[in-house]
Amino acid sequence: MTTAPDALTIHQLLGRIVYFHALHIAPEQRTDPPSQPGPMCCSHRAAPGRRSGAEVLTDSAWNALLEVATALPAHHRPCPIASGSCCATCRIIAAAAAVAGGWATTEHRAYRHGEPTAQLVTACRNAAADHIARVFAAQHNAFCPALAASRAPEPQALPGADTLPLTGELLALWANPAATTRNPVASWLNHCTGLADVRRVLDSRRSTT
Repeated sequence: MTTAPDALTIHQLLGRIVYFHALHIAPEQRTDPPSQPGPMCCSHRAAPGRRSGAEVLTDSAWNALLEVATALPAHHRPCPIASGSCCATCRIIAAAAAVAGGWATTEHRAYRHGEPTAQLVTACRNAAADHIARVFAAQHNAFCPALAASRAPEPQALPGADTLPLTGELLALWANPAATTRNPVASWLNHCTGLADVRRVLDSRRSTT
């Protein structure tokens, strides 16, 4: 059975999302049209009683994830009602999907691959939504029907460190966040100052294989 991560580990991984987004993704973002709202959250299409965002997310470190998702309007698909009464876990599901979809798209473009396939972006979105929201729900005892119906894609459908390093690392870390407990994440990405640096490393590795 997978060990649950502690709060410090969760904060570290949320901070890593904010840091990498600001340093690598935001400078490369395009002004794509905003996406349409997503489906109604559990609280607005089912019986009441879900843990609301106002109850769980106020003054929470998880707001960092929501802020990054808001900065990716072409990929963020929140509940159309979008209020404090929304299911907290549904909000995290939408935010995690936005981050992974936005990162995968930005990385794919930056490494001269053109536009990613819809299948790749969807797989990244679904994996992040499943992995990250399960950590959130376990920490706050906030499971909901949307999460119960969630299924992560098979690993072979997801990008690896040799294709989309930031997105691949994001998905891998949140698939088993307890593995980083009391061990700060150390990777070659920590030494890159932008996606141009990441691309140079990838190009160098391809030239030597």
